[in-house]
Amino acid sequence: MPGLIGKKIGMTSVFGADGKNIPCTVIEAGPCVVTQIRTVEKDGYAAVQLAYDEMKEKHASKSLKGHFEKAGTTPKRKLAEFKADFAGELKLGDTLTVADIFTEVKFVDVVGTSKGKGFQGVVKRHGFAGVGGQTHGQHNRLRHPGSMGASSWPSRVFPGMRMAGQMGGDRVKVFNLEVVKVIPENNLLVVKGSIPGAKGSYVMVED
Repeated sequence: MPGLIGKKIGMTSVFGADGKNIPCTVIEAGPCVVTQIRTVEKDGYAAVQLAYDEMKEKHASKSLKGHFEKAGTTPKRKLAEFKADFAGELKLGDTLTVADIFTEVKFVDVVGTSKGKGFQGVVKRHGFAGVGGQTHGQHNRLRHPGSMGASSWPSRVFPGMRMAGQMGGDRVKVFNLEVVKVIPENNLLVVKGSIPGAKGSYVMVED
């Protein structure tokens, strides 16, 4: 099994074997329920669909209720697919926990949605320094982007030009985070460093 759906609990720090203080992120990984198994013969690709986090039945649509009833489980908030062939290993309704997957794992990848910052200018979004001092009559240009290129040619803005715009709210994947501690009784995974998203946001932890 390549991973689990989880939730970012927050950050803390632990002392390592060398006595150094290590900044860590606590992730509640699972328990996840197998709600669908995709096969190459039927769907054109092999994957397993996992569901995580309880949801009140009144908040689930009829189609979702039927989907979860087929797997013999209650409605869940978050669904995600992990691509791999598990047709012979897993069946509908199986429950996967952090102890089943990450006990012997030393490094994981984490996928999440970064914090949304709204519409931001070039100084915050791209680290521009601004136009500069207030000499030569520049009283209102301190955080502006400056020149964007030529005039008569090409008479347009090139694609990919770093400008002001929507910042954050993107799917971000962080690779090779060291697993510091696994707490099976609470379904907790402690990894070294930071992960994308706010507290309480959903993440996918991949082996």
